Amino acid sequence: QVQLVESGGGLVQAGGSLRLSCAASGSFFRINSMGWYRQAPGKQRELVAAMTSGGSTNYASSVKGRFTISGDNAKNTVSLHMNSLRPEDTAVYYCNFNGIPRIGFERDYWGQGTQVTVSS
Repeated sequence: QVQLVESGGGLVQAGGSLRLSCAASGSFFRINSMGWYRQAPGKQRELVAAMTSGGSTNYASSVKGRFTISGDNAKNTVSLHMNSLRPEDTAVYYCNFNGIPRIGFERDYWGQGTQVTVSS
């Protein structure tokens, strides 16, 4: 059974940096994509950054140039480096893997979420 464990959230001042990490336990037959989503109070969950198994990346326009996603398919890990943080980046950040486990069908897997708070 695949489970995702996140780490690295916290409180930071505007302009600061944080690094989020996510590791998937269990094994995949194939990983299609890895990514990060966030959900602020009263708002819908939104994509922050994602990368395919081939290395293509996609970023929300609000984080382009400030955030960088990196991942390792072999190690089942994905990270999000966040620079120049703004108060509007405050949210719960969720790690996401999409793929096919060794036993089972293609689906999305989610981490438990980690709080990122940026003070002004």
